Amino acid sequence: MAAVTAAAPALVVMGVSGCGKSELGRSVAAHLGLRFIEADAFHPAANVDKMRRGIPLGDEDRAGWLATLAGELEAVRGRGDSAVLACSALKAKYRAQLRAAAPGLRFAFLGLSREAAVQRVANRPGHYMPASLVDSQFADLEPPTGERGVLTLDAVQPLDILLRQTLDWLARPLPEEA
Repeated sequence: MAAVTAAAPALVVMGVSGCGKSELGRSVAAHLGLRFIEADAFHPAANVDKMRRGIPLGDEDRAGWLATLAGELEAVRGRGDSAVLACSALKAKYRAQLRAAAPGLRFAFLGLSREAAVQRVANRPGHYMPASLVDSQFADLEPPTGERGVLTLDAVQPLDILLRQTLDWLARPLPEEA
């Protein structure tokens, strides 16, 4: 596996609930010795309560949460460090907000079918996100197809394969924009 330098850009592991963002994000961060940021830990209590009750979050609900996450990325960058953020980043405008906070930010998009997501979320013990909200995640999802700095992965692949693909991709410079 190619090594990633300390100057590597930050990475967001993104996708709908149940795609494996946290698992892959933790693995990448551990492998590279980077800070791992779990976006779910930054949701205000009101958001968590809504999700527990099966109410989907809207843009207004996510605004402060995204601003906080952008601030976390800015702080990491300000220290000259890098981090891995596990965050749904469902919409292009959410990703743009995160990119503005961390120029050079990359995204690993874990693609997953609705059926697989429902099954995974239903089998996830102790999480506040019920399987009934998976459809709202897919309704909000704007796949990052064609965006710069995005690696698309098949979320049903084993973790070791996803980790290797992500690390190999991070070790390569992004092609210059046309």
